Amino acid sequence: MKIQLLFFGIATDLVGENSIFYELKSDETVLALKKDLLLKYPKLKNIEEFAIAVNEEYAEDNLVLKENDVVAIIPPVSGG
Repeated sequence: MKIQLLFFGIATDLVGENSIFYELKSDETVLALKKDLLLKYPKLKNIEEFAIAVNEEYAEDNLVLKENDVVAIIPPVSGG
């Protein structure tokens, strides 16, 4: 199953892309995706601190991903 990943902020720098298509096994959760991404992109070591949005809505780790979902990887934002 194929999804689209969008990377924002520092995640773009860590991965080297701002958007990629990503192949998953069917019925994977957001948590499983995070683990997959850590293996492929070890620089995302703090991914547990990142917000994940699926189809423009924030998602919990137990959400099951579906074909053609658009998943945004959003790092913590700080500033003033």
